[in-house]
Parts: sequence; C-alpha cells; structure tokens
Amino acid sequence: MSASSLPPPAARRRFRRQLLAWYGANGRDLPWRKTDDPYHILVSEVMLQQTQVDRVLPKYHEWLAKYPSLEALAAARRTDVAKTWRPLGYNIRPRRLHAIARESVTRYGGQLPSDEETLLSFKGIGAYTAGAIRSFAFRQRAAILDTNVARVLFRVFIGSGDPKAHAMRRHLWAVSAALVPRKRVFDFNQALMDLGAMVCVARTPKCAVCPMTKSCCSAAELRQPASRNAAQESGPRNA
Repeated sequence: MSASSLPPPAARRRFRRQLLAWYGANGRDLPWRKTDDPYHILVSEVMLQQTQVDRVLPKYHEWLAKYPSLEALAAARRTDVAKTWRPLGYNIRPRRLHAIARESVTRYGGQLPSDEETLLSFKGIGAYTAGAIRSFAFRQRAAILDTNVARVLFRVFIGSGDPKAHAMRRHLWAVSAALVPRKRVFDFNQALMDLGAMVCVARTPKCAVCPMTKSCCSAAELRQPASRNAAQESGPRNA
C-alpha cells in the first residue's frame, strides 16, 4: 500500500479480526482497563506518557487513593500534587492534571466532557489523549495514535518512508481512524497499544509471534533480502 492510500475494506476487516483475536489471548491485565471513569483514564494516560507501565502501576493507585476525583484534585495544593507525583518525572504532567481538574470544576461541574472539541480545549489534552478518553471512557469511535500505535500502523500498512515526517503522521492518523471498528472500540484501541508495546517493539520486533506478519509490509521487506541471499548462496553450490 502506498503512503497516500488507506487500507481497503477487506484489509481493515482482516486487521481488526486478527488483532482482536490476539488481544483476547495476550492482552495485559491493567487496572485502568477495568474502569470507564474519564478522570481515572486521564490519570493513567498522563502517567504513561514516556513512562513504563511497571513504574506507573503503584503511582496510579496511590494517586487515586489521595485524589479520587477531579474535585479532590482541584482542591489540593499545587505543592502537594507535585510531591505525590514523585518520582515519575516530567513534572509538567502533574501541573497539567491539576489545571485540568480546576478547569473541569469551574466550567463543567467536575466532569470531563465527551466531545473532542471541548476535550482539546484543555491545556494538556492533545489529540491522542482526547481519543483515548473518548474511546476508553465513553466508548466512542475515536482514533488514537501514540508512538507504539504509529509504529504498528507504519510497519503493517506502509513500510517505507519517514514515519516521523508531518505528512506521514497525518496519514497515520487517517489510517488509525479508518481502522477503528464500530463495535469493541475499547478493546481494539487497547489491543493496538499492546501489540506495539509487547510485539511490534522499536528494536528487534517479535515478528515470529506477531498476528500481522503475513500481511505486514515491513515484515515482507525483511523477508525479501533473506530470500535473495539464500538464492545467491544456493546458486554456486548447485552449479
């Protein structure tokens, strides 16, 4: 598939079916997957930015025990919020959470709205986080694209070009949006993230156990040089 085209309907259906089957057998058991509270999902998404899951798990529970709602977080002192966040790092993140909580209390009755435009109006909520909240909390048909998801979609459906280029990033958003199913949106988006985190990793991807290997553009390119080398090596021996 070219970098300017979207996967055809048959390829989309096959990708969804294979991904969801893989997720059913291999998906991670994570606490934020057992809630549809938009605030809890927001906390998990902000904590997971550039931070490994095993570091987030204890802090997620500690944070929600101390600040169980947006109202509780909004009422907290900024210094206490910053202290509770440690040692996760990237300390702008707790400040953003605190600001989001205060704005939600002031303008939306202590709730996070469900529509994309309003979510994006919060400083600290970008396109990915808005999509995560909409799909995980409200079960809306919303696309996501973080580093892991972008890597999966680029490798499976495109395979060549610069995955970090702005035009490619926009195209990957379009691919993600085209793939989102009408049902099981929560599972599908969680599955995309798990596949990128567990199998289609940045270095040494585990292609041998990937459910997408047979239809993956990048895997096909990796197989071709190996096949050519094998043919070259077999030629002289057979001569």
